[in-house]
Amino acid sequence: MIVEPEWIFPFDGMEIGDSFFIPTLRFAEMIYAIDSGAKRAGVRVKCYITVKDDHIGVRAWRIR
Repeated sequence: MIVEPEWIFPFDGMEIGDSFFIPTLRFAEMIYAIDSGAKRAGVRVKCYITVKDDHIGVRAWRIR
């Protein structure tokens, strides 16, 4: 069983156009967690599944 760590998203310090990457194999769950956190923080993000440094995961950009 793969156990995901508890993530703290950096929405408070992000400006429009900033992004962060989280390596994960549970894409849908991570995108849901990011979207839910963004909603609570009052920001909008766009998430994509992508690869960074040979690790697959989710990148989230702040769009508003």
